[in-house]
Amino acid sequence: MSVRKMIALHPNSAGHVNEPLATAAKHAMYCALFCTSCADACSAESMDMRQCIRTCLDCADVCTAAAKLAMRLTGDDDAMVRAMLTACIDACALCAAECDKHDHEHCRLCATMCRECAADCREALATLH
Repeated sequence: MSVRKMIALHPNSAGHVNEPLATAAKHAMYCALFCTSCADACSAESMDMRQCIRTCLDCADVCTAAAKLAMRLTGDDDAMVRAMLTACIDACALCAAECDKHDHEHCRLCATMCRECAADCREALATLH
């Protein structure tokens, strides 16, 4: 399955796909999954990981919302998409910084995914009017 194909099939796209926005939507969904998995792994750690769990779950929710808004093509709401991409960038930065505090491989992987997602969202922002 392809996010790009789904976007191209939308009647309002006329076959045009904003590639950076499609990539950002796809990676935001991946990031949501990584953050959720990291939070779950943190809950099994013997040390107090409450803050990391909270930050990861919050980031997952923001990433999910950003991905959903990026996929909507009916109507024109670039301002809302910009706001969500900006929120996603900020949430990913906070989550990466929190995960960087811990010496767990799942936290390192989550932080890397968050940074990649934030970079993709920045690229997508540059394409919006």
